[in-house]
Amino acid sequence: MTLDPGGVERVLAAIAARLAAADRLTPATEEALLTSLAGVAVAALGSQAASIAVYEPAADRLVFRAAAGPAAGDIVGVALDPGVGIAGYAFTTGQPLAVADVSADPRFERSVAEATGYVPSSLLAVPIVDAAGAIGVLEALDAQSGTFTLHDIDVATAVAEAVAQALGQTRLTRDVGTLLERGLRGLAGTSTTEDDAAADALISRAIAGLPGDDDPTWRLADRIVRLREADPEAMDLVVDWLDALLRHGLAGRRPR
Repeated sequence: MTLDPGGVERVLAAIAARLAAADRLTPATEEALLTSLAGVAVAALGSQAASIAVYEPAADRLVFRAAAGPAAGDIVGVALDPGVGIAGYAFTTGQPLAVADVSADPRFERSVAEATGYVPSSLLAVPIVDAAGAIGVLEALDAQSGTFTLHDIDVATAVAEAVAQALGQTRLTRDVGTLLERGLRGLAGTSTTEDDAAADALISRAIAGLPGDDDPTWRLADRIVRLREADPEAMDLVVDWLDALLRHGLAGRRPR
């Protein structure tokens, strides 16, 4: 598989930023990290929603554990037979696929989509794979560009690699660089080869823009964590204030 280095770097940078933010803003739970990675998929693919389903062997079901995006609906908690639907196809075959018109695909389970509150027109599904095989599925719904492309499959696969690494940890990995390295090497099908220097350089560039501990970004993040104890009216006021601040900052930014 050949990936555009610039595109991969942007995806890795997005994943690194989400991981770092999740570490500061959310409790150390697997669900929090999966939700952050679903958000990365939405941003990287320009999709209306993305979801992560994980195979639960005891129940023999694919269970949707996380979702993000304006059209995510009520998919979290939904459990499917691992052979059902487009997600089931990606899981059982280990093959990614992009469907331009789900209404014309017999594998599409419309009843499940309707139950979540959103029926997509197009859909992308890639398996989440570890050393033992498929362990879940990453799905994305309705690309803003119209249909998902082969490049989108490559991008989604890169995000799925990060999901696989996260699921393989008994505790959240605090070292963002290590997590990205494992995911990138898994995607490239390599471990320690002549590509080491190139991979290390790519990861270094991707995480170079992360704020340090003394950056004002983290001071803001720490305050947001404390705001969880505030009453809803106070939280609404803070959100309104932040929206106004963002509008002011973006309006005052000169185009490059």
